[in-house]
Amino acid sequence: MRYNTIIIGGGLAGLTAGATLSKFGKKVLLLEQHYKPGGCATTFKRRDFIIEVGLHEMSGLVEGGTIRNIFKMLEVDNNVEFLKVPEFYGVLSDKEDFVFPHGFEAATKALVDKYPEEEKAIKKFMKLLAGIRHEALNLPRSPLKRKLIYPLFPLLYPNLVTATKHTVGSWMDKHIKNEELKLDLTAHVAYWGDDPYTLSMFYFGLPFAGFIESGGHFIKGGSQKLSDHLASFIEKHGGTVLLGKKAEKIITKNGRATGVVFRDVFHKEEDPVTISCDNVVANAAIPTVPALLDEPYASTLKQKIGSHPASTSLLCMYFGFNQKLDQFGVKYYSNFIQGEDVKTLKDVHPNQLGDWNKRSFIFVDYEKVDAGLAPPDKAAGVICTVDYLKYWENLSDEEYKAKKEEVAQILLRRLEEKFPGIGETIEYYEISTPKTIKRFTANPGGAVYGFAQTLELTASKRFRNNFLIPNLYFASAWAFPGGGFEGSVTGGFLAALQMNKDKIWTDTDTEKYSDDRVVKLKSLKNVDKNTLELTFEKPEGFTNEKGQYAILDLKDPKVTELDLPYRWLPLASNGEGKQLRFQIKKDGSSFYKSCESMEIGEEAVVFGPVY
Repeated sequence: MRYNTIIIGGGLAGLTAGATLSKFGKKVLLLEQHYKPGGCATTFKRRDFIIEVGLHEMSGLVEGGTIRNIFKMLEVDNNVEFLKVPEFYGVLSDKEDFVFPHGFEAATKALVDKYPEEEKAIKKFMKLLAGIRHEALNLPRSPLKRKLIYPLFPLLYPNLVTATKHTVGSWMDKHIKNEELKLDLTAHVAYWGDDPYTLSMFYFGLPFAGFIESGGHFIKGGSQKLSDHLASFIEKHGGTVLLGKKAEKIITKNGRATGVVFRDVFHKEEDPVTISCDNVVANAAIPTVPALLDEPYASTLKQKIGSHPASTSLLCMYFGFNQKLDQFGVKYYSNFIQGEDVKTLKDVHPNQLGDWNKRSFIFVDYEKVDAGLAPPDKAAGVICTVDYLKYWENLSDEEYKAKKEEVAQILLRRLEEKFPGIGETIEYYEISTPKTIKRFTANPGGAVYGFAQTLELTASKRFRNNFLIPNLYFASAWAFPGGGFEGSVTGGFLAALQMNKDKIWTDTDTEKYSDDRVVKLKSLKNVDKNTLELTFEKPEGFTNEKGQYAILDLKDPKVTELDLPYRWLPLASNGEGKQLRFQIKKDGSSFYKSCESMEIGEEAVVFGPVY
């Protein structure tokens, strides 16, 4: 069995690369350790709510732009709905809120109206941002063409030259005097990094300009919709997506990657599987790739990575509210609450390391758009703020739980102070930490944006394509062009284009890896008025004990509104025999309705067993 490409990791960059290669007619195998695709582009369900893990706003969805064209090619536009949020963000203040609108003209006017003495600097800032995006998106892709125009680069691309020489802090300190203006402009710095004085002006300006130009967008129903579509696209075009499978080794021979060894996450005692391929895409975090390689490649990659710092991580507090939030004074989709000890731009980073009672945070009210995350009479929201794994990783389980609740209570109090009465409407809350992000995405440090976008590792200096082994490509937040939804989608697409150009392919047949975790429904019956029982074939080698669970993932759910197609379920069967039995509560959920409407012979995937 042979595939053209094996992709290690099912984040957005890996999914986009795989879908693009599948569109090109290549036979793709994608391996993802989690039981659902997407990495940070995922959702989960709690009570009546769909909880969005990663996406608050996506940049770059301008008509005729790169992302729109990629999405049209991969049929995303016909299957995923993007909702434009009302404004970029609102900065809340005891005096007067500042609302950053969409559109360069409107944004410039709003800033100049508030800071008339800084009109020249504001227009200079906006011109720089627009120039960064225009010039970056129109750079020649060919290294030879870029080399030929290098002597004229400062003349042809003056904004890129400026942006790659400055951090956000250094540029603003040079051109802007008013510290409050600097803070308004960097209110959402957590979407790019943690320190304006180390964050590259290029990386800040490129997506910032995208938000201003075409507005921020949210995926209706959550980012899992995009991830699921891309995974489905790969399979519909002859590829294979294997979830719950972790790559253990990239096989190399004569200077080439020749295959990948992987193992089932839920059955580590089983023998690993080896699949041959023409080339490999590492969607995994680059610092984890040396462990997959033999020498000398492992040491060479470690040396190339060197001491480049990882990006920040995030803490998110997810909410389900039992009513809409307008009556409590929540005016904007994205609400920025500045820490009380932040007076200048130089205070931003120290604040993120300090007291939770004073830390700056963003509160997103998803119901300002038709987000599809909550029932019509309820609302979903999230608090998001910069955080670091070092504050969480060495705690015991009890200490970890206690600290999460301590932080939760602080944030709840501060949310109530800002929006009096909102606390009484909270039906559900839960915190995810950098430790959570590391656990589910395997990103070292829980780094959500890969390597930090410093001046030393931004734009063309970022790792890309096959810099280590001719047929080992890199596509992730850690590689070119960087993190975020726009960066990851672009990076995956560009990696696929480069692979297609390099033409490292052989002919393959249609034989695909047979996933024995895919099972057929054998029977369906009502146990009583409250319980439905489904009986499936038992996957080969599946053994379970009393008290264990399995994840039942429906392959073709009939109803998906406000739900996901899987559940963690206790095993009703005792482990003996050739069948697995699951009992489903008749709770009226979309998952139950999908189970109820299943026909004999329909397929599901069983992951497990787990405790």
